[in-house]
This record gives sequence, structure tokens and C-alpha cells, in this order.
Amino acid sequence: MMLLPKDHFDLIDLPDDLAGEFGRLIVHVARAIESLSHVARAHVSRWGDGGAHLHVFLFARPEGFMQLRGTCLAIWDDLLPPTPLDVRDADALSVARTLESSYGGVAITQ
Repeated sequence: MMLLPKDHFDLIDLPDDLAGEFGRLIVHVARAIESLSHVARAHVSRWGDGGAHLHVFLFARPEGFMQLRGTCLAIWDDLLPPTPLDVRDADALSVARTLESSYGGVAITQ
């Protein structure tokens, strides 16, 4: 999952009110991801060297994959088989609904 502000900000440019909201949102998203029964941990990363727009990535470490602990999870993500689309979509809907109830907003289903 990737989070980014609607307006063009980098991390150090976020106004304090948006920084606080962004921090709370990251916590709620991580909680929602970790509430999935087959996820052991949500890893949060920020990349984009050379870019001037904030992108924060959240990776779900699958339960039982202890070799994926630590900073190499993003590399493993490219090497693991893709998650079946029905599982991915069900997980996304679950995370959206969890966020809807804990943080607010509306989960959009298509």
C-alpha cells in the first residue's frame, strides 16, 4: 500500500496539522493491515530520493515468513509469487473497512 498527501509536499514540508494527521493515518493503516489473520507485521518505509513528493509505503509481512524480517522485506516483495487477486482484493476491502470504522471516511467498493 502507498500513502501520499493530496497536495504536493515532501516529508519535511508537511505543515504541522497535516503531519499529525498523516502520522495518525499511518498508525491506523498499520493496525488495519496487522489485523489480517495472515499478516505478522506491517513495515513502513519512505523512499523517493530525488523526488519532491512524499510517498510512504506499507508492506505486509506474511505470517510464518520469519526470513522476511527487517529491512529486506521490500526486496523480497519483488521475488515472492504475487498474491492471488481475490485474496488481495479481500485484504484491501478489509483494510478499507477497518480504516472506515477506526479513522473515518468511506470504504469504496467496486
